[in-house]
Amino acid sequence: MSPARLPAELALPGEIVEILRRLEEAGYETWCVGGALRDRLLGEADLDVDLATAARPEDVRRLFRRTVAVGEKHGTVGVLDRHRVLHEVTTFRKDVVTDGRHAVVEFGVSLEEDLARRDFTINALAYHPIRREWRDPFGGLADLLERRVVRAVGDPARRFAEDYLRILRMIRFAARLGFEIDPATWEEARAGAAGLPDLSAERVRQEWFKGLATTRSIRRLVTLWREVGAAAIWLAELADASPFADDAPAVRDPVVLTAGLCRDPALVLGRLRASNEEVARAQAMSAGPPEPAGEGEAGDAAAVRRWLAAAGGAADDLLLLARYRRGVAPPWADAVAEIRRRGEATSRKQLALTGDDLAAAGVQPGPEMGRLLERLLDAVLTDPARNTREGLLELVRSWR
Repeated sequence: MSPARLPAELALPGEIVEILRRLEEAGYETWCVGGALRDRLLGEADLDVDLATAARPEDVRRLFRRTVAVGEKHGTVGVLDRHRVLHEVTTFRKDVVTDGRHAVVEFGVSLEEDLARRDFTINALAYHPIRREWRDPFGGLADLLERRVVRAVGDPARRFAEDYLRILRMIRFAARLGFEIDPATWEEARAGAAGLPDLSAERVRQEWFKGLATTRSIRRLVTLWREVGAAAIWLAELADASPFADDAPAVRDPVVLTAGLCRDPALVLGRLRASNEEVARAQAMSAGPPEPAGEGEAGDAAAVRRWLAAAGGAADDLLLLARYRRGVAPPWADAVAEIRRRGEATSRKQLALTGDDLAAAGVQPGPEMGRLLERLLDAVLTDPARNTREGLLELVRSWR
């Protein structure tokens, strides 16, 4: 592509340049690589910059006093800068054995061979900040800045066979960047989807969550998962994404989004080996009422208090889900904030008396006490002013 489209100098952290300079002064060719270059060229700077070098892991450990073992069998050493921030330095490598999930790598190769093992052309870039020089052997700069396309490096069938997770990464990049997918790359991804069941659930969950967190369009992400064949394998319960009014909500919670997108989200998250806490949140959202009944949506405080009582710990997740679906905060959000600000009771533990108070009033522990506490909560949900110890005891006496 035309050099005129490239910035004269790519702004990189000084600590990265210092590490690169030290490696090169010791005689080891070193380049900045990875997704951070891609994102900086697109005006983003969220990712740390990785370094690829001719130095072997033992050479890196020898040159830098503070290092961390990150993945030395794959050639990666973490170097701590003077602020104790970790930067990954990886030896030039190529894959010699792959099984669709893991790879055995060989060191002692060139930068070009190292870039050739990467997944997509927009990730197969290298930049030298001292010489202000780019290496782009597969046309990634034009794919990134001109064609706006996700294209596999070299033979797409081979790239996906090396690691089938790349199919899901392809979807994530296309949905996040708003790029098209190269036709040959797409066809081989669909053909390679048969290898997706062999991936670990944890890796699939990570890609699904990352996709939800970064996509420009939830609808497009869901469509691509379906069309490539990944949803049928891992997200069979995936429903229609059209109810989502806001394609780019400001707060991205993948558990809430999964609950909104999937029938039986707890089953989905269990299959993806999510944490027990995440599965429990999905179960609570499925069990809770999605919105206040009757006039609650218009701001009826009693209806909103009853909704909060029924939703329990899932209330905030359900509020967020309603925001995703509407594109704006739901009408009852302000009422929820006011109820909480006033400290009004919406659960038995917020009542002004306890089971001990009821026992002292002659109520026997057991089912009768539980029923009374529920009746008291119901009365307080209707009229919060009743939530005083004496007021509640007076109600109990009137019912017995």
